[in-house]
Amino acid sequence: MKTIQLSGSLRTNVGKTNAKELRIKGLVPCVIYGGKEQVHFQTDIRAFHPILSSPNPYIISVEVNGKTYKTVLQETQFHKINDQLIHADLIEIIKDKPVIVNIPVLLTGQSEGVKKGGKLILKTRKLKCRGLAEELPDNIEVSINELEIGGSISVEDLKAKGVTFLNAKNVTVVTVSTTRAVAAEENAKSATAAPAKSAAPAKSVAKK
Repeated sequence: MKTIQLSGSLRTNVGKTNAKELRIKGLVPCVIYGGKEQVHFQTDIRAFHPILSSPNPYIISVEVNGKTYKTVLQETQFHKINDQLIHADLIEIIKDKPVIVNIPVLLTGQSEGVKKGGKLILKTRKLKCRGLAEELPDNIEVSINELEIGGSISVEDLKAKGVTFLNAKNVTVVTVSTTRAVAAEENAKSATAAPAKSAAPAKSVAKK
């Protein structure tokens, strides 16, 4: 994962009143945990814009009062009305200790099913992954070259070095569904291929 820088200052008061005052000033209360101690700090809300606007996870190098912590974003809270960030939890990266992050899926190649008129549907845009932060990729690449109409790729079909997938194995990641045009074409082919029924012989009527 790529690294991004963030700086802040220690919070001397961690109460709700203080947090509300910080938000009014355009600051976000944050906490770093998972290491030897919890670190409560505040930072400019604008510093989170590049982190939240990207689908990719980051190693966030946080500098607080001269000390640097390597972290990953674990949880965020947003205002119910204006969707503004109001709190962020970060977990400190400890050597040889895996972290859990959501990593976006990146489809590669060209589906055979799509070439034949099928519709490609990405059902799972991010996967919950566990691994060492320095070894986790920016994306989980999924090749769709062999994907035919009606076919799908599930979590159990995926492999990525240094990554353990935590989603259920039967979760569908991507599929190619049929379309009305393809269905109509298949029906037309079936109708053409079907042998024509021979007409029943006419019955003769004996004259009395």
